[in-house]
Amino acid sequence: MYVTGGLGSSRANEGYTSDYDLPNETACAETCAAIGLILFTHRLLQIEPDGVYADVLERALYNGALSGVSLRGDRFFYENPLENRGNHHRWEWHECSCCPPNIARLLASLGQYVYSRGENELYVHLYVGSSAVLGIGGKEMRLSQQTDYPWEGKIRLQIDFDNPTELTLALRIPGWCRAAEMKINGETALIFPVLQKGYAKLRRAWQAGDLIELDLPMQVERMQAHPNVRANCGRVALQRGPLVYCLEEIDNAQNLNDLVLPREENLEVHFEKNLLGGIAVITGTAKRRALDKWEGALYRADGSKSETVPFKAIPYLAWDNRPPGEMLVWIREE
Repeated sequence: MYVTGGLGSSRANEGYTSDYDLPNETACAETCAAIGLILFTHRLLQIEPDGVYADVLERALYNGALSGVSLRGDRFFYENPLENRGNHHRWEWHECSCCPPNIARLLASLGQYVYSRGENELYVHLYVGSSAVLGIGGKEMRLSQQTDYPWEGKIRLQIDFDNPTELTLALRIPGWCRAAEMKINGETALIFPVLQKGYAKLRRAWQAGDLIELDLPMQVERMQAHPNVRANCGRVALQRGPLVYCLEEIDNAQNLNDLVLPREENLEVHFEKNLLGGIAVITGTAKRRALDKWEGALYRADGSKSETVPFKAIPYLAWDNRPPGEMLVWIREE
């Protein structure tokens, strides 16, 4: 599986080759395959509530599937590569046009993936601004979520029962979260909660108006691939919360493969409300070789000096919605 939740490393057979073979530029990672992974992990969650399944579901949803549709909703990717020279774009139509109706089905049914019910148990798998009416233990439970997730990790869950009702509320703590804090009605309930298969379980008699505040700090992490993934040796992928990020030429100039990210470089996050419908971007500085003195030369013994340049990374789900150019997920690091 790709770090984006994409499946299928070979376009030739829309399938797999050998272990650890995960080419970036020629990846298949079909949109429908990511959606199939979401459906599969959702069914696994119904058999056994395990945060591992929900983590994969979330990764595929926010990266492998949402990248498959343009922000305008009128074009789609069949394949979702992790590197592009500027010649891979979303289709208006395709000879095998399975992805558009699959995307429409996924988005229309999103509410089905947020919660699961058991006997006097409610599992919260995804954090999505929403409201729901659920029948649990023969009683009606009204639940609302307020959050800016996935841009921020603060979630407010409001519970409403007609009468006090005892049940277990299991809140998923994502695998990417290194620390979590929780308050119930303004009082600290858990700091670094003890988890049961990725879920913090709260058993109590819930009353109308009970408020749970969950804080899942989102830090920028440098993901590494297994050393046997040759395509990504010496490279990192930036991830914040559930979102994998990428570089686009429009923000960083050409030849993204020549950018090198220092290991100690401080990475900053800020929200740009006027960019791509409003997104959180990652910024910092990197090194790039100067192109002067290379004119007319293919090889040089003395190389060239590096210059420090700013860089900007955007969520992978939003790439190819601006003028065409290069794109890169896995960045060289030193």
